[in-house]
Amino acid sequence: MDILKDNDFMSIFIDMFRELPCLWQINHPHYKNQTKRKAALDQLLEFVKTVVPTADITYLKILIGGLRSTYLREHKKVQDSQRSGAADDIYVPRLWYYDRLHFLAGQTEPRSSLSSLPSTPAEASDAQPGPSGQQHVEEPSLSQGSLSQEVAGPSRLPDMQFPPLHPQRQSGRKRSTLEESAIGLF
Repeated sequence: MDILKDNDFMSIFIDMFRELPCLWQINHPHYKNQTKRKAALDQLLEFVKTVVPTADITYLKILIGGLRSTYLREHKKVQDSQRSGAADDIYVPRLWYYDRLHFLAGQTEPRSSLSSLPSTPAEASDAQPGPSGQQHVEEPSLSQGSLSQEVAGPSRLPDMQFPPLHPQRQSGRKRSTLEESAIGLF
């Protein structure tokens, strides 16, 4: 039996899930408390076991994750259609429980960024020292003459094995003259 199609069960399940904000409300004080979350999941699990006797915590987490992702996908479609500006073409969700899960709107936690770039202009100005804290280093300028001497001069790289510049083509297609001349330039 597909419990997602059982309207009575899903209605009660969603209402019970809403009553346990430590499982879905990211600003809740117990949201990151694993023992409180486990206790809340156990409460839900007892109800789910009345319909699915073999259910366990993993099954319950998959069920909740599926509900959340389905709701968020539908919610994104609604928002995108509203932003498009077509007043007569607003997306209408097909989920019968979409309105019941509306409490999940805005409850997604942004993932922590791995970027080392500053996120605000103020952080950017703090991260870079001003002219007083930095010594000016004069960079050598390359004129056309010195550049050609560098290119034509002896190689300063040690003898190393490098892959060929023109790898063998996987397909049997011949290159056009334009492709050949472009490769020749590089």
